[in-house]
Amino acid sequence: MTFCTRFALLATTLCALAACVEQEMPEASEGAALYAENCAICHGPLARGDGPIAAGLSPKPSDLTKITRRAGDTFPRAAVLSKIDGYTKQPKDAQMPEFGLLLRGATVPVDVGGNQPSPVPRPLAALLAYLETIQR
Repeated sequence: MTFCTRFALLATTLCALAACVEQEMPEASEGAALYAENCAICHGPLARGDGPIAAGLSPKPSDLTKITRRAGDTFPRAAVLSKIDGYTKQPKDAQMPEFGLLLRGATVPVDVGGNQPSPVPRPLAALLAYLETIQR
C-alpha cells in the first residue's frame, strides 16, 4: 500500500468518525428535563436550593441560579461540569451524588475556557446549557 493510499484511507476514516460526533450543544430544554429528574429533589424546581428534601441535608443544597454571581460574573463551565460529574468531589460535598455514570453517551464539543473544546457527554452538556440559562 502506497503512502498516498494509506493517507487517503486514514483521511476517509477520520472524516467518517467526525461525522458520528454531534457538533452542537444540546438545547437547554433537554437539560431542564434532566434537571427535573435528577436535581430538583434537592435543589428545588426553580434551582434555588429549596427542594423537598433540602431541609434534611447538611450542608444545604446550593442556589444554582447564583453560580455566575458566586464565580465573579462568569459562568464557570469547567467547574460546573466537574461538580456534576463528581470529578472534584470533596468531603464537604458528601451529600451531592455523583452523576457522572448517569450522564454518559455521545459527546459534543463544549467550550470550557481553553483553546480547544472539550468532548462532553451530551446529557451533561444539556444540563450545563440549562444551568447557564437560569442564572440571575
